Amino acid sequence: MEQSDLVAVLAIEVDLFPIDAWTKELFLGELAEVSISRDVSVAVLDSQIVGYASFRYVGKQGDVNTVAVSKDQQGKGIGTALMDWLESQATLRNVKEIFLEVRSDNEAALKMYASRGYERIDVRRNYYGNTIDANIMRKRVANV
Repeated sequence: MEQSDLVAVLAIEVDLFPIDAWTKELFLGELAEVSISRDVSVAVLDSQIVGYASFRYVGKQGDVNTVAVSKDQQGKGIGTALMDWLESQATLRNVKEIFLEVRSDNEAALKMYASRGYERIDVRRNYYGNTIDANIMRKRVANV
């Protein structure tokens, strides 16, 4: 992901998360930390940005900050490809555990994460507002 990608990234973000979308400033903050504590990427299909991901790492722990795929491209393996990239970054950064929060009403994401070996370890009640909880998930990485 580069700063020039943010128009397309923000369009996807607002479409997917109209109530609690990340701002341009949040994405600029992610980009400012690349190679320090973040890795960010976009998914491109036919010269169009169709998804993006951000991974934060500190020591042996990492966090999936965001993974998103445009509505018209969901279910085509792009989220899986972004997660493959993200987990490869965890390996490069010698991360032992990856954590993430996922909306309790996002059944497709919950299913994908579970199929990748993430387990729910806790719940943050009303994390996203409107009574939507966050499932906190963890995957132990056997790479170091």
